[in-house]
Amino acid sequence: MNLNSHKRVAVDAAVMSGDLIKRSLGKIKTLSYKGRDNLVTDVDERSESMIINKIRSNFPDHSILSEEGAPKKSGSPYRWIIDPLDGTTNFIHAFPFFSVSIALELFNKVILAVIYEPLRKELFFAETDKGASLNGKRISVSKTKRISQSFLATGFGYGKEGKERNLKHFGDFLLSALAVRRAGSAALDLAYVACGRFDGFWEMDLHPWDTAAGSLIVEESGGFVTKFDGSIYALNDKEIVSSNSNIHREMIRILQS
Repeated sequence: MNLNSHKRVAVDAAVMSGDLIKRSLGKIKTLSYKGRDNLVTDVDERSESMIINKIRSNFPDHSILSEEGAPKKSGSPYRWIIDPLDGTTNFIHAFPFFSVSIALELFNKVILAVIYEPLRKELFFAETDKGASLNGKRISVSKTKRISQSFLATGFGYGKEGKERNLKHFGDFLLSALAVRRAGSAALDLAYVACGRFDGFWEMDLHPWDTAAGSLIVEESGGFVTKFDGSIYALNDKEIVSSNSNIHREMIRILQS
């Protein structure tokens, strides 16, 4: 399958919206809440519009699922899954860990993925059965073999209940691993597993736009992506664990303990 035109559109859209986000840092015009502590800004909305317009102008019949807008359905087997600004709270506070995430599904299977981190100008890309890259150079997961030597990442859901659900897992991994970080962008956490910066990642209460691109990038880098019980992960699942594959069984054991 030739996906060159789809790749070009995804990469161009991610870079353009990422540049918008970078220029807008510290210049937020509107801020609102989706729930108690889930924030959205005008930059999220402008980034989303930019990406959707780019896709629509090239593939007008494709379906679109995006974090900030209502799903746009069609009869096409193609669906774009978009997070126009993953890490909004970080962005609002100028904490430099946020990204743009774009994935393309065909018949409910992710076949192409882009994650762009605009401050460092890092573009992660993957295509099914063709590997993954960072700024055009092939990447692979780490070779760490033990949890005790592992550098892990996680995130916490919104609201009190979402945070409480992960506290035990966080404590268990904190006592078992070399270190655990909570940086605030699930898409980038997954990309960092893919390129070996993190050895593993787990989180709960996520959405398809958080994980669609990152899960493919991890798998195409030689890593594993599953649910907490080790079974196959699907985009609508509410829990995800990814790793370099060497430590995956140990991560599953700790999550199930």
